[in-house]
Amino acid sequence: MVEIVAQNELSADLTDHSIWLAEGDDPFFLLRFPFIRKRFLAIRLTACDGEIEPKVYVNKGRGFREEDSREIGRGKDIIIIVDVGHFGTIGTVRLDPATEPCRFAINVEEFDTTIAVERHVAEQEGLSSILKCVRLAKLPRFWKSLPILSFRRKSSALQNYIRTAAGLAGEITLAEAQSSDPPWLSIVVPVYNAPARYLNELVSSFLEQDVAGAELILSDDGSTAEETLGWYAAHEHDARVNCILNPVNSGIARATNVGLAAAKGDWVTFLDHDDVIAPHGLKVIRQAMEASPDSGFFYTDELVVNDDLKPTGLLLKPAYDPILLSGVNYINHFSIYRRERLRDLNFLRPEFDGSQDYDLLLRYLDGLDNSQVLHIPYPAYWWRRNGKTYSRTFLGKATKSARRALQEHFERKHKPNTILPALTETLHRVSFEAGAEATCPKISIIIPNKDSHALISTLLTGIYEETNYANLEVIVVDNGTTDPATIELYQEYGNRHSTFQFHIKPAPFNFSRAINEGMARASGDHFLLLNNDVEIISPDWLDEMVQCLNYDDVGIVGAKLLYPDRRIQHAGVIVGFGGLAGHWYLNKPETFGGPMNRLHLRSSMACVTGAVMLITRECAEEIGPWDEENFAVAYNDVDYCCRAYKAGYRIVWTPFACLIHHESVSRGSDKSGERRARFEVEKANLWRLHGTQDFIDPASHPAYSRDRSDPRLVAPARLARERRWFVLSERN
Repeated sequence: MVEIVAQNELSADLTDHSIWLAEGDDPFFLLRFPFIRKRFLAIRLTACDGEIEPKVYVNKGRGFREEDSREIGRGKDIIIIVDVGHFGTIGTVRLDPATEPCRFAINVEEFDTTIAVERHVAEQEGLSSILKCVRLAKLPRFWKSLPILSFRRKSSALQNYIRTAAGLAGEITLAEAQSSDPPWLSIVVPVYNAPARYLNELVSSFLEQDVAGAELILSDDGSTAEETLGWYAAHEHDARVNCILNPVNSGIARATNVGLAAAKGDWVTFLDHDDVIAPHGLKVIRQAMEASPDSGFFYTDELVVNDDLKPTGLLLKPAYDPILLSGVNYINHFSIYRRERLRDLNFLRPEFDGSQDYDLLLRYLDGLDNSQVLHIPYPAYWWRRNGKTYSRTFLGKATKSARRALQEHFERKHKPNTILPALTETLHRVSFEAGAEATCPKISIIIPNKDSHALISTLLTGIYEETNYANLEVIVVDNGTTDPATIELYQEYGNRHSTFQFHIKPAPFNFSRAINEGMARASGDHFLLLNNDVEIISPDWLDEMVQCLNYDDVGIVGAKLLYPDRRIQHAGVIVGFGGLAGHWYLNKPETFGGPMNRLHLRSSMACVTGAVMLITRECAEEIGPWDEENFAVAYNDVDYCCRAYKAGYRIVWTPFACLIHHESVSRGSDKSGERRARFEVEKANLWRLHGTQDFIDPASHPAYSRDRSDPRLVAPARLARERRWFVLSERN
């Protein structure tokens, strides 16, 4: 039987366990098979978005070398037929599923005969009109020489991070809890037909925690498996674990509620019966609670492990982001609640089984101040992925329950809504209905320009002829056009549209001054900044940006921007990259989802680009004008967003408003001469005014490097402490 072993940054999709995520620099699978085996492997790879370009490495006894690789070519649905022979001493093949980050499904089947494998291929071709079949020549089966053995194993970045973080966590010193104290934490675990090995590993991970005062409650949901019942019988006198045996199978929510009713801790959390607590996990959580005693909720990061508890992936989360949470339950485990608040909510609702935890989380956070929700950047939870997948039926039920929970969440806020699929079908997009606040306000579009007839013509056509949003005005602020065709274009639009105005005033280019002049002339409820080199490709882009104003405390909205070759130009700006600020996941494919598919969802950012930026009038009036003196050309959008962030305004990025940006086509480069000198001054101004060299962006994670757009995982020099979204808020 073939064993499929995921290596490097290959991990399960958080929302669909039958789907894999390929991330990082060099993810691959090892396919291992025994000395005696079936002759053919049929490997099917199916891309979820776009196409993939897999590669197979042949093992010749000296590891997997580039010269022994086989290119497969690009495709969306690919079957690779590998002839490994009926027996042999070589028993591994390496499969690189793609050359770039992506989501895909993999399936491997074995066949004895040529007839059987050809029948299988024919059946698959009948199901898929886009299937591509590639047959590899017979692979080597025997070592030509003894394999080279190495007893030194190079640590991966993931292993190094986990080992270092655990070591630092172990150094934490806490005051000892007194035995007479009530538990500070109750850990409730619903159990159903769990293998004894899973229960042993779970209990061991609890007992090995180096902090006292927590209790473990196993609430069994009417298990029938002899192995599970035997485990309970063997532990019935173990006072360290509270086992509650419910006689009838009633579902995960009811079983959990029974455990909650028995809990005595001030705080409560939930585990699944096949997962474990990370070393020192409870100590890190207890430290965060002692540092922030007035907080109402905590959550941690998660390590993804295989069935043998070996690390395969890492879920590194942002600081609390209610916008992202409206698209996916990214918080998940550990979620630590105050028990009394849970009791007031009547615990879990069984009618939301499948997404009962999401529903509880949304209800719990309603009315809780954002400053009371803390992220603990430590992987305290180990989520076991053992190769078993949820059925499509279960996933469909869970998705429906999640959308119903979201709909009720916003209705409690008096915001009528419909929940639609996101760019990932099983994730969510909130559509606020007519009657909700800020549904169709007047938008003043401000466009700095000079000459550039082709660019401004394309943009104005897109606004007036290819945009659905009607309640708008356009203000072109021109710093000295002399091109007759451009002036004629302005006059033509002014004659055709009462909502169009242009103002030509010769002056050196100063983006901040142009925006300030445009805002001074604007009559709209809100302001939309547009670079002249933006191209509109979807009619609903402005509707979507305005939709985002329905979330609480939003002051700025940014869009997804693509280069002309459809690779990502803007998916949000991370403040602190390179000591300044930089675009996230620059040049990734248009369909790239990023960590936890965050780039397929609306989310909060500390900064978005000014190339396409919607600003509420309230935010603009409180923040004040754009800084013409310190940021004439570069980093003016970063400065403005930093000021809005410090004032407590939320900045939203949405992938559902997507445009093309021909970046700086009309203005040119800042890399030489006088422009270079000005650029260096504006960089120094950003350091001086905002300290970006030390800023850890709440949308990112302390474990991510700050030297590149596609950040690397970096082992910590010290353990990062708990964090809120707004760090230096003046409003909160």
